[in-house]
Amino acid sequence: MADGQANTVLYDVSEGLAKITLNRPDAMNALNTAAKVALRDALLEASADPAVRAVLLTATGRAFCVGQDLKEHVATLAETRETGDGNALSTVREHYNPIVRAITEMPKPVVAGVNGVAAGAGFGFALAADYRVVADTASFNTSFAGVALTADSGVSWTLPRLIGQTRAADLLFFPRSVSAQDALELGLVNRVVPAAELADRAAEVARTLAAGPTVAYAGLKASMAYGAGHTLAEALEKEDELQTLAGASQDHTIAVEAFLKKEKPVYLGK
Repeated sequence: MADGQANTVLYDVSEGLAKITLNRPDAMNALNTAAKVALRDALLEASADPAVRAVLLTATGRAFCVGQDLKEHVATLAETRETGDGNALSTVREHYNPIVRAITEMPKPVVAGVNGVAAGAGFGFALAADYRVVADTASFNTSFAGVALTADSGVSWTLPRLIGQTRAADLLFFPRSVSAQDALELGLVNRVVPAAELADRAAEVARTLAAGPTVAYAGLKASMAYGAGHTLAEALEKEDELQTLAGASQDHTIAVEAFLKKEKPVYLGK
């Protein structure tokens, strides 16, 4: 990670778990260019690292991520209008899309530990994760229409699939704060925990996944993503393909042998 980006996103790997932490607490982890580049690169590094078997995406301070840094965005808009060159929203193509794809396509589970408000692209990144552990003081907001923009960071794809088209339209056309408890009832999150316990509880979930059957988790991610856009017949074919890969893994053999011996399996992640 480049020196200019190092402090905006923290990256640490321990015992198979990569912890990626948004670190602009004074700006509520708003996404300036340095933060977006650093987050994108950290996710790609975690995805490619064979030592990493799960990822925990979280943040410092009282917010998870409030989305685009509007101060930087206003300056970019002014420059674009003045010069007539460039595209103030090129960040969607250059940063947001690669970040969401890195989260959803990496062959290992990603846990979002949502410590506070997640809005706009921050909301999108949380939804892109495979599992969301949320502080009871956290909240969510689509935000986009509130600044006369449409959805990005994958929200147009993830939100309707999580809560249905009708509820998604309501949250997108009428952006507002959704509490952690309401998000749980809507099906946006997996667990709501006391704020003081968020760091430990999210890390516990992520460490459990890091110690699990990584090939099987990769197959689960791939099969769910594939099934969302294909017929049942096609999904069955994909399941056959992915199950063959999982069945050939060392972890499958370990699991079966441990089951027969009535022991707890110790997975290798391969």
